Amino acid sequence: MKVLVIGGGGREHALAWKLLQSQNVRQVICIPGNGGTAKLEGCQNLSLRVDDFEGIGRFALVHGISMAVVGPELPLALGITDYLRRQNVMVFGPTQVGAQIESSKHWAKMLMQDAGIPTPACEVFTDVDTALDYLQTQVAPVVVKADGLAAGKGVTVASTIREAQAAVESLFRNGMQPVIIEECVTGQEVSVLALTDGLTVRALLPAQDHKRIGEGDTGENTGGMGVYAPAPIATPELMARIEQEILQPTVNALRQLGIDYRGVLYAGLMITPEGNPTVLEFNCRFGDPETQAILPLLETPLEELLLACVKQRLANLSPIRWKPGASVCVVVAAGGYPGTFRRGDAIEGIEQAEEQGAHVFHAGTQIKQQKLVTDGGRVLGVTALGENFDQAIAKAYQATPYIQFENMYYRRDIGHQVASAGTLPQ
Repeated sequence: MKVLVIGGGGREHALAWKLLQSQNVRQVICIPGNGGTAKLEGCQNLSLRVDDFEGIGRFALVHGISMAVVGPELPLALGITDYLRRQNVMVFGPTQVGAQIESSKHWAKMLMQDAGIPTPACEVFTDVDTALDYLQTQVAPVVVKADGLAAGKGVTVASTIREAQAAVESLFRNGMQPVIIEECVTGQEVSVLALTDGLTVRALLPAQDHKRIGEGDTGENTGGMGVYAPAPIATPELMARIEQEILQPTVNALRQLGIDYRGVLYAGLMITPEGNPTVLEFNCRFGDPETQAILPLLETPLEELLLACVKQRLANLSPIRWKPGASVCVVVAAGGYPGTFRRGDAIEGIEQAEEQGAHVFHAGTQIKQQKLVTDGGRVLGVTALGENFDQAIAKAYQATPYIQFENMYYRRDIGHQVASAGTLPQ
């Protein structure tokens, strides 16, 4: 197989890396890829934009691409699956109408409410003054969300009404309306990524992301500063409930709307103190950085799973096989992220980090004048496996300091929920 991976982040590096471990995959082409995929044996980068559907389609046809795997949400929301299917290219990823489950939180809320899927109550606003007036009737904390795509940074959990008002004003000022104001539910968040062929659902290992920029889960929301898997809070019994009460009913509801959804259905869940799962949001693609922690534990060849979804034969596949143990991914970011940050700083020490037993997935990197440099807010993801979480955490944090670039930043408490005393770096 020759597989096209569309995207240029850490998720896409992990997808390409995992696909190339299969004897059935001869070559992976990443569009546009990054500095890591450029150096990956059997992989090459192609300098096209992810929204250049015509260029991507032409390349796929001329070079005999067996399957395209779409990483980011933007091309899915713009309809890349629909376009490539019309060119007779097999695509893993939902159609444009299916991708609304992420590209419009309001649409997703209506779907869930109609299907009886548990999700926090909300109101939707297209006028800033009406939204601000509504907030005057509420009690903090409340959650303010952009309806559309915001690269994982369109959510504010406001601890005061004044903070919520500022978030609403900011979203409207930046043209990110409609705006959703949602009740705040408490508990532990869990990411459950599931594969579906539009009929059957197979959940991957549950993961727990660390969204906030600061240690102790403080500060601004980001695209994710680190993750561990499998999340112990999502017990086998709870995972069975999530499949039966959330994932399968969602696929059924999509099908009742005439939507043939084939790809990843990613549920961002809150597990309440009573142990009940509720959906905070759905995403239509592999998570980032969840993918960088989950795929290293996967034993079933990845392309088998993806092809089973595309060809609608997931029900016939054997249960997904996993390695025992735990996985932890620490994200290394550019100083200033998730706000303003610098690009073009030289990166050193990746080989030394990997000599410690970790694997470094590139996210915001590129090769310039034969040197690896930073090219994004989240730059690298350092993933380590262990027999247990303490081993995986220790290995990840043993490797990470070998990496060096100007103003680099990473949280030193990834996995604090599952770490024994003394495991995390001081």
